[in-house]
Amino acid sequence: MRLRDCAWRWLLRKEWRELIGSRAWWVFLFLMGPLVGVSFISAVRTYAEASGLGGTSAGVGEAFSPLVGIWAPTFSACEIAAAFLLPFVAIRLVSGDRQSGALKLELQHSMPALARMTAKALVLFGGWFLALGAAAIAAALWLSYGGSLYWPEVATVLLGHVLNAGLTIALGVAAASVAEHPSTAAILTLAVTVGTWIIGFIAAVHGGLWERAVDYTPTAMVAQFQHGLVRLDVVLIALTLIVAGLALGGIWMRLGVAVRRRIYESIALGVLTVATTFVCTLARTSWDMSENRMNSFSKADEQTLRRIQKPLRIEAHLAPEDPRRTDLEHRVFSKLRRTLAKLEIRYVSATSIGLFEQTNPHYGEIWYKLDRRSLMSRATHEEAVLETIYELAGLQPPGENTGDVFRGHPLAVAPKGAAVALYLAWPALVAALGLMKKWRTS
Repeated sequence: MRLRDCAWRWLLRKEWRELIGSRAWWVFLFLMGPLVGVSFISAVRTYAEASGLGGTSAGVGEAFSPLVGIWAPTFSACEIAAAFLLPFVAIRLVSGDRQSGALKLELQHSMPALARMTAKALVLFGGWFLALGAAAIAAALWLSYGGSLYWPEVATVLLGHVLNAGLTIALGVAAASVAEHPSTAAILTLAVTVGTWIIGFIAAVHGGLWERAVDYTPTAMVAQFQHGLVRLDVVLIALTLIVAGLALGGIWMRLGVAVRRRIYESIALGVLTVATTFVCTLARTSWDMSENRMNSFSKADEQTLRRIQKPLRIEAHLAPEDPRRTDLEHRVFSKLRRTLAKLEIRYVSATSIGLFEQTNPHYGEIWYKLDRRSLMSRATHEEAVLETIYELAGLQPPGENTGDVFRGHPLAVAPKGAAVALYLAWPALVAALGLMKKWRTS
């Protein structure tokens, strides 16, 4: 056991030296500053314009939420970097060993394949967290401007991007282990990334099961975290896919094992991953970490809705591409799913766009059924939906509590110093460190 621990620590040091010696990682680190800078400066300017135009009366607080106005757009640069830059760093770290023959030397140490992949993943995570220094500079600048920072929101956004980076790293190392050449691994990684986007497109057109599947794609997952929502099923599925990707990489890293056996093991891993993913989808627990509770109804409405113990069935006659359906799903039904345990929502449409269904007198109807009673409404905004449900359940709507209204944190300030810090200082620092590293090794 002691020899294995020593070998694992040796592998960590070796992978770290490989990472900081990789040009791909230095380019990735160099570009993080400008990427974060573009997003942050644009977000601060937009936030300042909105703060200068309005007040802080009820109903506009969401416009002055730093989560939506600052943190989500600023950290979107990390999503772009994870999708288009981080995979090449991961592929370079894994494929470089195969190309140089270092992998054969590694395999001489008695160590489980998954442990090898874990060491590589930890080093890549270390490189990713160093790159997040650019986002930390943006956060420090925002605080220096006098901006508000609600730590649960920022931690939620950070968690989403860490999981997204983990998925990217797992995909990159798995593709690099399966493919014999880095270019092939890059194509495989890009194909999977584009495939997740295609799922989102199909879900927008056809709806149905595709709408449920798209919630677990990296883009949709990050969007949920950037809105302050932590869903247990999403977290569990992301962790499952990360472990599965590392395990697949470990299977194909064993060069001395017959290809047929590795194929069989990969199929078994795929079946196990699908089964585990399905079980994870049954988890319904979620947490709204946003300061303005954008993912939840008011506390009074939630308490009233939880008094409904019987199954509530909703049937909406709206096509997948109808804007009313999108508004209804994201602003009302998603909150209902988090509040009511016994809820069934079904969409009905003959076409995907609904353009030629407008002549149907029943198109646009939303039927609410509880026990033996049913009501119909065509309204899609939150107040009307709740009023219909309360009437159907025979409940008295709660009174409006102005104390629960989120007033927002308006701040009309220019992004002073952000361009210098992220466009000039960060790249200059990375370039200087890179040159120092090169001179030491030369």
